[in-house]
Amino acid sequence: MSSIFSPGPYHILSYGTLLGTTVFHTFVNGIISFRHLPRFYFSSLMAELFPVYFSMQAALPVAMVLTLPASRNPFGPPGGLAGVLDSANHRGVLAPLAAAFACAVANLVVVGPATTKVMAERKEQERKDGKKAYDAPPHSPQMQELNKRFSILHGISSLLNLGTLVATVAYGFTLSSRLS
Repeated sequence: MSSIFSPGPYHILSYGTLLGTTVFHTFVNGIISFRHLPRFYFSSLMAELFPVYFSMQAALPVAMVLTLPASRNPFGPPGGLAGVLDSANHRGVLAPLAAAFACAVANLVVVGPATTKVMAERKEQERKDGKKAYDAPPHSPQMQELNKRFSILHGISSLLNLGTLVATVAYGFTLSSRLS
């Protein structure tokens, strides 16, 4: 049985939380919220959820690095950061955890705030135009440009989120091989 001071349980809990929140938000929460909330409420909800969600996606790979258990083989890689950086773990541990972290940080620090800024600009343009961004065309040239920027940023954010998911699942294969 593992001790409360053993890194293993914290590593598994961090992994499970990262995978679970990413799968749930991507395939359940986001889709159901979009389908059932009026667009204004959906946008407001996502604007509040995304910073928390991306913060978790960025923090959990760090927790996983810090709690990586040492190899059971006495000559194998150590645990924690030293183990992650060990050449034996570059492809199976370092690469996916670094990728998950990088995708989440990009969403948290760059893409998410830029998307929120464009959403605010669209809201202001809607007031000027007297027409919602998602109403049927025609739209003012300013709204067309804002809609285009929003679509690009949303697409990039979705790809980064998918990158975090793929990297997390990839790491899951490494993790599962350590459990057998």
